[in-house]
Amino acid sequence: MDDAILALALFEPELAPNFGAMLRLAACFGVPVEVIEPTGFPLDDRRIRRAGMDYVPLSRWRRHLDFAAFEAWRRAHARRLVLLSTAGERPYHRFAFQPRDVLLLGRESSGVPEAVRAAADVALRIPIRLETRSLNVVTAAAIVLGEAARQLGMLDELDRHCRDRCHGRSPKDTGSGMVRGPA
Repeated sequence: MDDAILALALFEPELAPNFGAMLRLAACFGVPVEVIEPTGFPLDDRRIRRAGMDYVPLSRWRRHLDFAAFEAWRRAHARRLVLLSTAGERPYHRFAFQPRDVLLLGRESSGVPEAVRAAADVALRIPIRLETRSLNVVTAAAIVLGEAARQLGMLDELDRHCRDRCHGRSPKDTGSGMVRGPA
């Protein structure tokens, strides 16, 4: 996990369904998730399985007791901290991602405190319409993780695996994981 090209980090996540969706996203892209506690829900096996469904065995994640413990891990592994924030100073699509970046997402209700923001190497924003406030944290993670993976060549590797697997699909397979019934 410590040598992954990219990682996602969740600062004190509040909603178990978002945690499960994040595990699914991370499993699909092959990146680990760093969970910074406390969480807004009990982080036990039953809830994790329920939130992450069948993607839990495919995901890699680790708990950090608090932000200080996460920071100690991050610094020991020389990882750059990239905060995703509605108040980020730079748009994500104009940023050069690097191997070993950790994409940090804040609490669903309030983001991250100033001390966490100050620890970040950079804060990025996703441009959205003025009439809107923010994106769901998993949606934001997917957008930025996709761009970082594209820049770092990870999508080519994922596509090779997908092409190898997809060539064996049956004609009824829609590609969405759902199989159509008879026409």
